[in-house]
Amino acid sequence: MNKGVSTKRKAYIGTMRFLMLASALLTVALVVFLIVYVMYKGIPNITWELLSTRPSYLAGTIGILPDILNTVYIIIATLVFVLPLGVGAAIYLTEYASNKKLVAVIEYATETLSGIPSIIYGLVGMIFFCQFLQMETSLLAGSLTLVIMNLPTIMRTTQESLKTVPQSYREGAFGLGAGKWRVIRTVVLPGCVDGIITGCILTVGRIVGETAALLYTAGFAHALYGFFEGLENAGATLTVALYVYAKEQGEFEVAFAIAAILMALTLIINIAAKLVGVYFKRRR
Repeated sequence: MNKGVSTKRKAYIGTMRFLMLASALLTVALVVFLIVYVMYKGIPNITWELLSTRPSYLAGTIGILPDILNTVYIIIATLVFVLPLGVGAAIYLTEYASNKKLVAVIEYATETLSGIPSIIYGLVGMIFFCQFLQMETSLLAGSLTLVIMNLPTIMRTTQESLKTVPQSYREGAFGLGAGKWRVIRTVVLPGCVDGIITGCILTVGRIVGETAALLYTAGFAHALYGFFEGLENAGATLTVALYVYAKEQGEFEVAFAIAAILMALTLIINIAAKLVGVYFKRRR
């Protein structure tokens, strides 16, 4: 009887190990296939002319320089708004808020926000920012929409990082006569800066990869502007440009070139997030 049970258990464990190994290999194979295929199709189409010029329909040339600059503009504008809001809200909820029910409600609201499809953010952003606030279709309206989208990410990563700082550090600083804000500024924040930076980098990754929300709010113009002028006008980011060239114009070579650039940016951002986290953990 015991031998039968032991045999069945060994068979069950062996089967589960095989299934988990197969799942892991399948996942890795899909990722490798996607990266290799996109790079294979995209890298041969990346040229200096493509990267350094703007599109000219009269001359029949295509350039993505405006799209690259628009992506940079919208990243900067989004981070300027979302970092103070997200980090400040996380500090309040972790260090100042004493009403646990209020904290629970706010945390539930942020978790709900993180699960809403991005196209709904785009629809709400178009109605509120573009129409109600009369910003029209512009990079600023798109960046404000992305602020709402990425606020939960910054808040949650900062909150979790703040919770990792030992309470004894705070008590020791209070014992030396430091005030609440001084303790947070000199003791707590330096101890969790790795989590804040990691959340910032992950937010940049999400901004770079967003399309649906920006189609409604930022538009898909390929005009070349300076920073402040560009925020007031419509513009396509790299992901929106990929959609336009592939779906609307049938320029699949350009679309794959942009896809390869985005893939490289995503890999760089993920690697940077890992390295930053490791660096600051070693400095503790």
